[in-house]
Order: sequence, then structure tokens, then C-alpha cells
Amino acid sequence: MLNIHDIAVSFAGEFLFEGISFRLHPGDKVGLIGKNGAGKSTLLKVLSGEVSSDAGTIAADKEVRIGFLKQDIDFEYGRTVLEEAYQAFTAIRQLEQQLESINQQLAEREDYESDSYHRLMVDLNEVTHRYEIIGGYHYQGETEKVLLGLGFQRDDFAKPTDTFSGGWRMRIELAKLLLQHNDVLLLDEPTNHLDIESIIWLERFLKTYPGAVVLVSHDKMFLDNVTNRTIEITGGRIYDYNKSYSKYLTLRAEIREQQRNAQKNQEKQIQQTEKLIEKFRAKASKAAMAQSLIKKLDRIDRIEIDEEDTSVMKIHFPISVQPGKVVLELEDLSKHYGEKEVLDNITVAVERGSKTAFVGQNGQGKTTLAKIVVGELDYQGHLKRGHNVQIGYFAQDQANHLEGNTTVLDTMLDAANESNRSKVRDILGAFLFSGEDVEKYVKVLSGGERNRLALAKMLLQPFNVLVMDEPTNHLDIQSKQVLKQALLSFEGTLILVSHDRDFLQGLTTKVYEFKNGNIKEYLGDIDFYLESRDAEDFRKIEQKTVITDQQDPASVKKKTDYTEQKRLKSLKNKLSKLEKNITAVEKEIADMDHELLMNYDQTAAEPEFFDRYHHKKQKLQELMKAWESCATDLEG
Repeated sequence: MLNIHDIAVSFAGEFLFEGISFRLHPGDKVGLIGKNGAGKSTLLKVLSGEVSSDAGTIAADKEVRIGFLKQDIDFEYGRTVLEEAYQAFTAIRQLEQQLESINQQLAEREDYESDSYHRLMVDLNEVTHRYEIIGGYHYQGETEKVLLGLGFQRDDFAKPTDTFSGGWRMRIELAKLLLQHNDVLLLDEPTNHLDIESIIWLERFLKTYPGAVVLVSHDKMFLDNVTNRTIEITGGRIYDYNKSYSKYLTLRAEIREQQRNAQKNQEKQIQQTEKLIEKFRAKASKAAMAQSLIKKLDRIDRIEIDEEDTSVMKIHFPISVQPGKVVLELEDLSKHYGEKEVLDNITVAVERGSKTAFVGQNGQGKTTLAKIVVGELDYQGHLKRGHNVQIGYFAQDQANHLEGNTTVLDTMLDAANESNRSKVRDILGAFLFSGEDVEKYVKVLSGGERNRLALAKMLLQPFNVLVMDEPTNHLDIQSKQVLKQALLSFEGTLILVSHDRDFLQGLTTKVYEFKNGNIKEYLGDIDFYLESRDAEDFRKIEQKTVITDQQDPASVKKKTDYTEQKRLKSLKNKLSKLEKNITAVEKEIADMDHELLMNYDQTAAEPEFFDRYHHKKQKLQELMKAWESCATDLEG
């Protein structure tokens, strides 16, 4: 499918990577991993053809289609969600315009016996046939199905794309990509803006995707659930194994250990040989043997241990001043967006030194409350900050607020004051920006590097309360662990919005679950919360059926199972009936097409033929819409 041979890319005279070769086959689900700045996103851009390599070649099978989901996207404003998603079907939309033009001409003309009218009828038949072959009667239902799977509601379809956040616009772009049926999918951090349910849907989609998938992700669970192959970029070269992420890590550790042992044994042999050479050199009768041993030593292929980049950023979050005992008090706090009620009469007290996690599905108010706490949104109700409270805030899109045409160093200097200006280079070094790296422009940094810079910049401001909204987006797995350790050592108050169980585990002492405008408190860490909800992870929590306290769980489950089975049976019967009707109508249309093609003059003379023909077409469209709706309900 794709053959990548000896690819190299350099920046400012230094190679980001070189000599990279591998093949992609249908069914490959590749996890492309490596530290921030290793070149993962650049390699995806090279594979997509967006960036040219400095050396090497990429050979592809004929007519291979490649789809690329980038971290940063541009939208054309003025389209609705559905209209933007339909951009995935360029050929179908063009045929629709042709059909509309032909039908309009047929409606306006009355010269039924003319050659030009006959030509229009032939064109109508040919364009309709092509339209049908490439999925013209199915694409609208397929689009709605994918949008619903990615978390959109039907009410959202007619809304302009510019009314949605960057995360939701990224979902629209992902929907377009999935609808194009490409042979190769290149996905750069596809889960960053998805909630748990949408991630589950995407996992299922990718696992059954017939083409090749190459994805960059720092979500360990997502990588393990989707990939069957791992390619790691480190030190300018790659390591390629047919293993999922966790199995790859185990295998790499075993291989390095084998290399260390083999290297030790080889060193012993070399030392013994060198001793013999020194011993034989002193004797004229053994000089020839010494020379033979020297040549043997020169021919030895020295065993090297695979490179492992162990450099990590060093983070320490100091508190500015000691605040009062209660840092935040919220009483009967509410927030509405138009008619939508996001938070309804929330009452919360946050004590000094507490570490609290906000969890729940997207759209339930976690980010909204975080923004209210830091003063970015208005609200109804009461919010009081405690004595000496100074809040530091890391927004979900914090890295996007950095000025792209400013260097890393200038970004920090602009945010510094007289007391900490002299520490800027030390802080940058702790976040792995050293030497010439500090002169790079922000716009050339990877997503993870921008996140690191945003974290470094935040340290220049005083705070004793830290509010962080999805801080691990774009961070590599090692950086996530370092950040977690820094937050564990933080002596101030922490409020953390996250879906990442691995990151939250052991980090917080209180959990607030957001749902339907309300929040529920769990006094314990994330594991306690999960045990309380009788689930192993967020995925089960967000999918399980809610049982009210007043009902007996066993009776509810029995009733729910019976009702669900009955509903499933009804849907399956309905789907089967619709499929039979669709097959019958399609056969009738095909017979009419054949009759029109073979006996046009006689058929066209029948006054009601075209009325029946268009009626059949309309009926087929109605049946297809009903089938798509039923299939969506059944899948749900």
C-alpha cells in the first residue's frame, strides 16, 4: 500500500530523523509514539504529502487515498455542521448539482420528441446510475450516523460551525475524514477533544477499518485498544514491532536487557583477546598470531544498546502565600447558556490544600465551573474567594493562546517580572528548552512542546490555588508522569478537570461528578470513586444504566433487560422488513431503467411512466432514510 524508504527530514541543518524505512499494509493499525518534538507530527505530514522530505522516497499503490487529521485545522465559516460534513462527498455533491440542473431543464421544456430532450433523458439515467453507484442515496444517513457517534445531537446539525469550540470543530473534521473511506488514515492526537463515549465509538470504528491507520496518541488505553503495531521515533531513528503499545514496552525492555547481557559478554571476550595480543606481541614467534588476533578484533561487530531518551522535564509548583482555611465558597451557583442550563444551584466549599478532580462527560459543566472559579465567566448565585487566594489557571486550549511569531525565550520574557526575569532560562531548561531551542518560534513547536511552554509560562505568575483543565493534552507519556509527580508535591490547592484515569489515580483526594446540571461529591481518590460507582473505569460509568435509589436494582435490571430485548427484537424485525422493501423497489427501478434504455420511444410515450419512475425514486429515498434511522437506533 505504502512503501517508505530512507526518509530524512532536517531543520536548521540538524536532522529530526533520517534513514527511516517501513511499509504500510491494509489492516495495519500503527501507534506512532515518541517524546514531544521527536518528529511524529512531521512524519505524518511527510506521509500525507503536506511536507517534503529532504531525502528518501514514498511509493504508493495506484490510486491510494490518504486522509490526514491534523492538530490544527482551518474552517470556512458560514456552513452548518451538516453542510461542513457533506464536504467529504465532493463527487456525490457534484452529481447532485448535475441532477438538479437536468431535472430543472426537463421540467421547463415541452419538446418531448426532440433529440436534445432525448439526450437529457439519457444523461439523467447515466448520472442517476453513477449517483447510485457511489452512494448518493446513503451518504446523508451515513453522515448523520458518524456525527451522532462523535457526540453531536440532531439539534446541532443545523447550527453554524463557528458557534462551536475548537474541540467540536475538530470532531467535524474527524467526521469528514472518516466518511471519505480513505485507504490510509493519518490521525494526529484524535482523542484530545473527545469525551469517553466518543473515544469508545472511534475505537470501534478504527478496529474494523479495512485500510491502514497511523495514529499519534498519548492515551495508553486508546493505543492498546486500537493498535496492532507500534513504531517509536527516538534519537532520529525508529523501532518497529507488530505489538500494541503495552506489549511493545515490555518487549523493548526485554530486548534492551538482552543487548546489555550480550554487550557484557562481548566486552569480556574483547578484553581477553586484548590481553592475548599484548602477551603475544612481546614474543617474535607469536607476532603473526598477535596480528591475526588484531584483525579479528577489528572485524568484530560491536553490540550496541538501543538508544533510550530518558530526558524529562523538571517541574516544581511553589505556592505564593499561605491562604485562609477555605479558599472558595460557592452557594446556589447556576449557569445558563440561553435556554440550556449547565449548572443548577451548585453549593461547594473548597478547603486549603485539597486536591479535587472534576469528572463526567463533555458538556456537563466541568470546564464552565473551572472558568467561573477563575473569573472568566459570569454566573448567577454566590462565589467567594478566601483570604490571600491567588489562582493559577491552565486552560484546555492554553497552548493555543501563545503567540506563534514569538520565540520561546521572548514568550517567557514577556510574561516575566523583575523578580523572576533572571530565572527564565533556568525554567526553560527544566522544561527541556535549552541551547538553540529557546530561539525557536512558537509556531514551529509540536503540540506537546507548546503545552510544555505554556506550563513553564504559568510558573512566572504567583498562585496558591491551581485550576487545570485537561493539562495532559498533547503531552507525551513520560511528561504526563512528571507533571503528576509535581502536582502530588504541590502544597497548594488543586482543582483538576480530566478524563484520564491513569493520570488521576492517587493524585486527588476528592472527586466531583458532573451530571445533568448537578454535582455529586465522593470523599476519596479516583479509585474510591470508581469502586463506589461499581465500575472499573470511566467508560463503564458513562455507559451504564442509571438506577434510582428508590428502586430495587435487581428488579430494575430484570425489567430493563426484558424491555431492551423486546425493543431490540422489534427493531430487528423492522430493519429486516425495510431491507426487503428496499430490495424490491431497487429491482423495480432497475427494470424501469432497463426498459427506458432499450425501448425509449415506446416507453417515453406512456404518459404516466415518468411519474411512476420519480415516485419509485422518492419511495426508495424514504425507505433508505427509515432504514438508516432504524439501523442507528439498533446500533445505539
